[in-house]
Amino acid sequence: MIGYIKGRLEEVMDGAIIVDNNGIGYEILVPASVIGSLPSKGNEVKIYTYMNVREDLLQLFGFMTRDDLEVFKMLITVSGIGPKGALGILGVMSADDVRFAVMSEDAKTISKAPGIGAKTARKLIIELKDKLNFKDVIEGALDRGESAAANNSSSSDKQIISDAVEALTALGYSASDAMKAVRMVEMTDDMTVEMLLKLSLKNM
Repeated sequence: MIGYIKGRLEEVMDGAIIVDNNGIGYEILVPASVIGSLPSKGNEVKIYTYMNVREDLLQLFGFMTRDDLEVFKMLITVSGIGPKGALGILGVMSADDVRFAVMSEDAKTISKAPGIGAKTARKLIIELKDKLNFKDVIEGALDRGESAAANNSSSSDKQIISDAVEALTALGYSASDAMKAVRMVEMTDDMTVEMLLKLSLKNM
């Protein structure tokens, strides 16, 4: 299997790119979100890939991060969601947004992806929810620097952020909305869970 392709970005098309590696041009299908993250044509790019093999078809799907690739592979385990459907979801949602939406059973957000209806979104949530741990999802997002409030923060700050997000979801907010609200709060040295919760609620 091809784990990633590193080479010169030759062409950017609608939904696909061509990367030149040692004289071979690899056509890689990518989500819309990748297009805006690409360097200028002619520069080097590294794309993490998934090879989809069928009797009549051989396709490469690519992502800027290994995390996006892992979520893509998780999505295609859902019956009824093929690689194209998973690509559509990751075109409008980040990997962590997908996890948050699944954990908070936010079918409405998932169904905004092209080709994904409400019924399919609910099915996706049912099949994937047991594979995710709420605490791990939040801590993973913080470790990847997804939260501006968590940048350069200590482990105690991350725990406060995690507890605040958990408290907001207990109040009925979706995990994705809770994380976004917490991201908007600037952490201070004397920040407590209660303080962060009050400030975050103002952003809801």
